[in-house]
Formats: sequence, structure tokens, C-alpha cells
Amino acid sequence: MAALLLLSDGRFPAGGHAHSGGAEAAVADGRVRDAAGLADFCRGRLHTAGLVAAALAAAATAGLDPLVLDDAADARTPSLALRTVSRRLGRQLMRAARATWPSGELDGLAAARPRGAHQPVVLGLTARAAHLRPLDAAYAAAYESVAGPATAAVRLLSLDPFHCAAVLARLAPQIDTTARAAADAAAGALTHGPAALPAASAPLLDISAEHHAAWPVRLFAS
Repeated sequence: MAALLLLSDGRFPAGGHAHSGGAEAAVADGRVRDAAGLADFCRGRLHTAGLVAAALAAAATAGLDPLVLDDAADARTPSLALRTVSRRLGRQLMRAARATWPSGELDGLAAARPRGAHQPVVLGLTARAAHLRPLDAAYAAAYESVAGPATAAVRLLSLDPFHCAAVLARLAPQIDTTARAAADAAAGALTHGPAALPAASAPLLDISAEHHAAWPVRLFAS
């Protein structure tokens, strides 16, 4: 469990602190103005992008071919901007993971994807190297999908950090449900292949990511 805490810690040098998970664009569009709007945004992200990421991470931890999963992640990420961000974060996480939990499987994926594999796949392979369970990887990915936007909202809106923490606390039961569903899907993928993994879409996140990538000035990288 200590390895899971380290992997989920915002201070782990994986680059996530520079990304808002779409919150910056949502704030600019007026869709997130306060803690209530942040809660709605995080809930929607958890059940779409968060579920997909958690399932991919769990599947990698379970032992599915990471290159096949990387292709599956590509297919589930229609936005070029988000694909670029995911691979950039995967590359940064790979550097931290290989220094922390040396692994031949991580080395192999790094060699096969020198420009970076998708972040959830790297996360799952990192969890595997740390001897964590698929469910643990799913929890890390699901939590990360909402913690990033909540942390960014403190800076973007000057929200009270206590209110942002309360948003995450109230989402805890749904994070539990999402992580378990993702782990179950990963178990199914062992038999039926990556097509058994969820492919929940969030078109507004995709569109906002493309707009955000074109901004000349922004606080966060995504």
C-alpha cells in the first residue's frame, strides 16, 4: 500500500501538476465557476475519461500486452491534443517509474515507444513493477482523473482548498465504484481482449482540449 500512496502522491515527479485535466478550459468557458461546478465537472470526468484510464491501467497491471493497450488508448482518445498530452505524461511517468521501480517490462515499453506510451498504460505497468494489484492501479488512475482538476481549480478560481478537498471527499464512493468497474473490465479483457475495456466518451472534453491547445497564453499545459 505504501507503493500505491507514493504513486498517487502529487509530489511524485510524473508531470501531472502542470496539467488541469480540462479544468482551465472549463473555467474559461464559464462551465466551472465555483465548488458546485467543479463537483459536476469532476463527476463527469470520472465516469468518462477516468473510467477509461482506470481500465487501461488495471489491464496493464493484469498483464495484457502494453503495446496492444497503447493502441487501444489511441482508439479511445479522438482528440489529437489529448493524445499528445497523454503520451507526454506517459514519457514523464516512465522516467520516474524506471528510477523508482526498475523493470524489464518498463524498459521494453520505453524502447518500443520512445516518444512516450499513453499515461494510463505506463501507470498500469508501473503498478505492476511495484507489485500492486490491478484494482490498485485502477484506484490511482480514477483518483488522478479528479484530483488534477480539483487542484487546478484552487489556482484558477482562487477556490478555498478546503472546499476543493470536500469535493473530492464527496466523490469518494463514486471513485470506489469506478475503480471496481475498471478492474472488472480489465479482468474481462484478459479473456476477451481490449475490446472488453470501456470506451466512454466525453466530446466536450475533446473539443475543449483542442481549443485550449491553440491558446497563445495559458496557465496549464492542458
